[in-house]
Amino acid sequence: MQYDSHNKFATTTVFLHWLVGLTIIGLLATGIYMSENGVYALYPWHKAIGFIILFVALARVIWRMKNGWPIAAANYKPIEHKLASIVHWVLIIATLMMPISGLMASVLGGHGLSVFGLEVFAPNYSVDDPEKTLPINYELSKLGGAIHFYLGYTVIVALSLHIAGALKHHIIDKDGTLKRMLGKTISE
Repeated sequence: MQYDSHNKFATTTVFLHWLVGLTIIGLLATGIYMSENGVYALYPWHKAIGFIILFVALARVIWRMKNGWPIAAANYKPIEHKLASIVHWVLIIATLMMPISGLMASVLGGHGLSVFGLEVFAPNYSVDDPEKTLPINYELSKLGGAIHFYLGYTVIVALSLHIAGALKHHIIDKDGTLKRMLGKTISE
């Protein structure tokens, strides 16, 4: 199995980075659109993809632990290293906490979870009114919803910094940081 080197990132690293990153961006955009426009028809898709990406993000975390943190492509100021480290930790933790908090909000709110027709968690329907769902744990459901909401905006800020940093490395520093993440080999 290939691991990251200074000159080239492993195919697994590149694949997991882009799959998780682009999926999270799509889910953020969809989540904002749904909540601002009341488009409830997209919720099942949003929840199903969020549930699936939780396992991919978990695989990415395991891969990162096994593979180690990437070596910087060039020498940077200590403040840049610190900022990059903070942003990376926020993004890694958020890729796990966003789906977990969404699950908390939905499942503990009594809405259940179906992944493209496969019922993972059944809705908690009222005995008196089978059209109405009842929360399993109202407080934890609301906590999950609040974490999901605020963490979403935190991720948007962290992603913006992450993208700005990648562009800075590519355009201003002219180092190989972005090239490695695109699967290319860089020279030392």
